[in-house]
Amino acid sequence: MIIDVHGHYTTAPAALGAWRDQQVAALPGRGPSASALKISDDELRESIETNQLKKMQERGSDLTIFSPRASFMAHHIGDFETSSTWAAICNELCFRVSQLFPDHFVPAAMLPQSPGVDPATCIPELVKCVEQYGNVGLNLNPDPSGGHWTSPPLTDRSWYPIYEKMVEYDIPAMIHVSTSCNACFHTTGAHYLNADTTAFMQCLQGDLFKDFPTLKFLIPHGGGAVPYHWGRFRGLAQEMKKPLLSDHLLNNIFFDTCVYHQPGIDLLTKVIPVKNVLFASEMIGAVRGIDPETGHYYDDTKRYIEAAALSNENRLAIFEGNARRVFARLDTQLKAKGL
Repeated sequence: MIIDVHGHYTTAPAALGAWRDQQVAALPGRGPSASALKISDDELRESIETNQLKKMQERGSDLTIFSPRASFMAHHIGDFETSSTWAAICNELCFRVSQLFPDHFVPAAMLPQSPGVDPATCIPELVKCVEQYGNVGLNLNPDPSGGHWTSPPLTDRSWYPIYEKMVEYDIPAMIHVSTSCNACFHTTGAHYLNADTTAFMQCLQGDLFKDFPTLKFLIPHGGGAVPYHWGRFRGLAQEMKKPLLSDHLLNNIFFDTCVYHQPGIDLLTKVIPVKNVLFASEMIGAVRGIDPETGHYYDDTKRYIEAAALSNENRLAIFEGNARRVFARLDTQLKAKGL
């Protein structure tokens, strides 16, 4: 089985975006009710069958961990109530997709974060998604301000209520920012990669995993600059009198393969231990075109893993085994199906 741990609902029916536009236009008022959004099962099927599922079948992947569109989270817009309503709507749609295509999609949650608001306010939505929707993970935005970084680092105790719930449920968080409203940072070309690198460095500077030894973070997009500058991070940890990175961070931090060329994947799988690398594509996401050098889609990352200098055992770990180990609730669900 090939498990893609990084999929977003980027192809949701147009009615979703139209509802969001009305919500934003009404601010600081409340905007339309959640019940005003009408999307049929047939519309959901069409949006998936002609997009994500079609590409999964063409490229040979089996199951996608599916969360709301990252750039749509936009936690900087409105207040907590705005984000709460929006998160609930987006999470429900991903759950419905998972019910319509149970062999191919399993949901992960977006949290109703809001700048300056206690992260603990996100817990009811998290609980609902795990207990009612069967979510196996969540997306955690380390910068709800949208590129201005007004929140404390991920090691700050204000985040601890979320971590406590993650440990209780044994679910990992993908550390994933949303739209940048700072003109200095292009959303997908700068802000996403900056955030990946920043999150890793925040964890390196702190001792979060002493307090939460079973907490798991997935840093997407191949870890941003982390693998490329592994020597820098090793050296900084040494100067800070931290343990070796293998002990300090690599029991808790994992990286995905949303890296869109062969040399990048080769570097990732050479520098980062294979046990810390999970297959992902984020297809129909930030980079959707065809690479003129190869004739294949940039985000067809399965090709890169197949071409990398890996043993069959390590390749299988990246494609399936590591995902089942990190996403423990997914593993439980698959075993219940005899998989």
